[in-house]
Amino acid sequence: MKTEQIDYKNFYYPPGGILIWILITVELLTFGMALVALVFMSKEDPELFHKSRLMLNSTFGATNTIFLLVSGFFMATTVHLFKKREFDKASFYLNLTMIGGVLFLILKFFEYYHKIESGLLLDHNTFFTFYWLLTGFHVIHVLVGLVILTYFKFTLKKLETEDLEAGAAFWHMCDLIWLLLFPVIYLIL
Repeated sequence: MKTEQIDYKNFYYPPGGILIWILITVELLTFGMALVALVFMSKEDPELFHKSRLMLNSTFGATNTIFLLVSGFFMATTVHLFKKREFDKASFYLNLTMIGGVLFLILKFFEYYHKIESGLLLDHNTFFTFYWLLTGFHVIHVLVGLVILTYFKFTLKKLETEDLEAGAAFWHMCDLIWLLLFPVIYLIL
């Protein structure tokens, strides 16, 4: 079985190409600055932030962390199998990747529903403003990632390795952002 060789001198060598890594860097900096602002604001009224955090369901947050981490593993497996030209297996693991993303969204929307029913909206207090903006922006990223993965699902055999790697890098960025959001929002404050 022939495995694709990587040209390390290629300008696009970072997996997926340089542009996806610029995007990832900008996204991580944006989320990072928002998290720093959240922590800074929590120092202004630590009791409010602590009480607000206790209104979150950390089990939901932890379960969503597992969904995304397992989904990220399946995405890495998809890329590995794709490079080995094992398209049927790659397609199977791509499906599992997408299922993980969909499960994340289902649980997140269930959590959002409970927050809305409880009146814990964007304008409830500063903590919930950050909660809705940060988790909502992350949900948008997961939705975009699922659109990209769906496209890959239907064009897998025609894809270039760089394209699949770029999509995988974007998906892993969603994982990484959640790994930053989850402890700060659900556990620390």
